[in-house]
Amino acid sequence: MHRTIFDTPLVNTALRTLSHGLLRALGWRIEGSLPAGAVKSVLIAAPHTSNWDLPYTLMVAFELRLNIYWMGKASIFRWPFGPVMRWLGGIPVNRETSNNLVAASAAAIVAADGPLQLVVPPEGTRGKTRHWKTGFYYIALQAKVPIVLAYMDYERKLSGLGPVFTPTGDIEADMAEIKRFYAPFKGRRARQFTAD
Repeated sequence: MHRTIFDTPLVNTALRTLSHGLLRALGWRIEGSLPAGAVKSVLIAAPHTSNWDLPYTLMVAFELRLNIYWMGKASIFRWPFGPVMRWLGGIPVNRETSNNLVAASAAAIVAADGPLQLVVPPEGTRGKTRHWKTGFYYIALQAKVPIVLAYMDYERKLSGLGPVFTPTGDIEADMAEIKRFYAPFKGRRARQFTAD
């Protein structure tokens, strides 16, 4: 994986301090921590309903001392923003082409030398959708890493890391359990998110 803001010395420390101060000033509470067994993991990013999710996710990642990478639509990686987005941990995803993103993501997690948490929004979009994509599940299954149930509740100004979930291979039962966990959380645009 490429170098990011999270493994850039001095910048990382300064942004962690800034993130801590901003989150507190804005009234946010951060909960949880990354368990030792999840230093390589897939983090579900839900609810994902707004462009504001990215800056808040970055601040929460600094607060929790995570080393995240996240997936975003390829269009936000165009010049002149591409290098900055990659430095922020972004990985461009081209939604128009069929590719083996799951296998490539799983291989990258396995090959990483150190801690790596891949953040994946299950909705796959900020728009309203009733269908959750299952890529995050299959990435974790192929990489043999746990899924961490990360959340951001704008209504309560509460964000953090919930339980660690180990995929069993029974996707229907596992997805139902994961969605139950997310049912009470409200995104910035609450009507856009459903965990049904």
